[in-house]
Amino acid sequence: MTSAGATNTRAVGGQWERHAEAYLHRHGLKTVARNFNCRVGEIDLVMEDGECLVFMEIRYRENSRFGSGAETVTRAKQRRIIRAAQKYLQLHRNRATQPCRFDVLSLGNKQGKLTVEWIRNAFTTDGY
Repeated sequence: MTSAGATNTRAVGGQWERHAEAYLHRHGLKTVARNFNCRVGEIDLVMEDGECLVFMEIRYRENSRFGSGAETVTRAKQRRIIRAAQKYLQLHRNRATQPCRFDVLSLGNKQGKLTVEWIRNAFTTDGY
């Protein structure tokens, strides 16, 4: 059973993921899948950017006092995303030959205004 706080956090996270998805659509990306979950991890959005398959991590921080959302994507989190992407490609073999990349979209709030930081190729599979 989930606590009310966890449920609320999940709802708020889903809301920001929808904002991020709309932003990415305005920039030409197409949604392939949302919230792909497997035993090894989760991918917030799987999208296409032209021929490239993009595994997108969405982060929101109300306050950047402790760093931006992008700065919270640790090596351990990157490893989980990479493993989830590998599982996604195993399950969707028709996508296995597409070039892939890992992006991070960080949403924040600076002086009452929404800030967006989109880091393309935020990390790679090298060294994992």
